[in-house]
Amino acid sequence: GPTKHRKCTLLKAVTGCNFVISDQIGNRGTVTEAAGFNADADAQKLREAMKGTGTNEATIIEVLAHRTIAQRQRIKEAFKQTVGKDLADELSSELSGNFRSVVLSLLMLAPVYDAYELRTAMKGAGTEEACLIDILASRSNAEIKTINAVYKKEYGKSLEDAVCGDTSGMFQRVLVSLLTVSKHRPIEIYEAGEARWGTDEVKFLTVLCVRNQNHLLRVFEEYQKISGRSIEDSIKREMSGSLEDVFLAIVKCIRSKPAFFAERLYKSMKGLGTTDTVLIRIMVARAEIDMLDIKAQFLKMYGKTLYSFIKGDTSGDYRKILLELCGGE
Repeated sequence: GPTKHRKCTLLKAVTGCNFVISDQIGNRGTVTEAAGFNADADAQKLREAMKGTGTNEATIIEVLAHRTIAQRQRIKEAFKQTVGKDLADELSSELSGNFRSVVLSLLMLAPVYDAYELRTAMKGAGTEEACLIDILASRSNAEIKTINAVYKKEYGKSLEDAVCGDTSGMFQRVLVSLLTVSKHRPIEIYEAGEARWGTDEVKFLTVLCVRNQNHLLRVFEEYQKISGRSIEDSIKREMSGSLEDVFLAIVKCIRSKPAFFAERLYKSMKGLGTTDTVLIRIMVARAEIDMLDIKAQFLKMYGKTLYSFIKGDTSGDYRKILLELCGGE
């Protein structure tokens, strides 16, 4: 339909190419292009899987977990043309729970999914700060630009306005500076002096939001030499709550995104209960980008495989599809 076409045109206009999956798309994902891909055949398989009473979840997993985002867009188009219905709507009415959430997320373009998650995190009463932090601290400048454009297009207001309406204080300032891809000249963090950090979070913010990784890694080293403690330790001593969380996330993402995501996954599953929103968001969003590196980091940091953690913490088709995205032990 026209909206789908507009969406692709929008992404093209904003980014200069059809599918921006990530500026760092490479060969570090667990989900890669299916060989001998045939969108029409896949659309038919999905149609058959939903025919009559009951649903063949195995087929849905087999198709969607083993196609790239770009390939899934083509399946959506083929489904629309051959069946005359919207694939996401059809799946949405057939499925439920966490399994449904994963499947519907897999059908979205990366920036559309990020925008949707941000929107969901801010809708209604209360805000899921963790979602805002996870996405805004870890996406590249190019990705943030696209997310901003998509958000405005989909929800009729700027992401910055939404964030400002939903957060406050210094935390809000940090998020806004992550959103407005920063042009500041870096100011050395340690100039602020740890003792004066209470008043000098602004300087800290200016430095961290520059996002020049090599420069910042040198700054962190220098900081450690001068103050005798890591930048992370200082943040923990000086800050608390969401502000501490966002600054730590920024630093961790600069050091290693895979390690940052490995820790987020671990925390989403350890102890009682599972934070499914976090688990789903990371498994879906990183499957084509750096899931192999996240798995390696997870094993290194926790001595267990991500696969075994997911297996022990989830069940049913939800477990099956996550394990496929995880790509084996």
